[in-house]
Amino acid sequence: MTGMLPMASSEASGGPEPVARILVVEDDYFVAQDTCDLLTDAGYEIVAVAGRGEEAIEAARTLRPDLTLMDITLAGQMDGIDAAMALREMGLPVIFASAHTDPKTLARGAEAHPLAWLSKPFDQLAMVRAVSAALAPAGDRGAEQRPQA
Repeated sequence: MTGMLPMASSEASGGPEPVARILVVEDDYFVAQDTCDLLTDAGYEIVAVAGRGEEAIEAARTLRPDLTLMDITLAGQMDGIDAAMALREMGLPVIFASAHTDPKTLARGAEAHPLAWLSKPFDQLAMVRAVSAALAPAGDRGAEQRPQA
């Protein structure tokens, strides 16, 4: 999947008000479609789908999603970890969704401070739980640790 695809708002279609606005970053068209379907079915609004890290950064800068669901291996020069680090600098939270869970990738990905890490393939329940936990107020998350002073 190449190119960023803006998504129609569920509010414009007369649907219920979405729980949160999510940017999906995935370069495999079918995986992106399945992910969007699962999130939409759970009541979330998909603001855009990007297939490259550079597109994800531009979409995030423009659309300011509440959360980004980010694959690690992307088309183009920039991978999902680099894109997630750029989003973190903008103050935007990220969940990684990837089949790559080897120690080296996990260690590098940890530098982006993702709110969760979903291992592919994942089911709707696992994704909704991760998204819901990531969107909870910081004090309710439990998984996120604050630096010690």
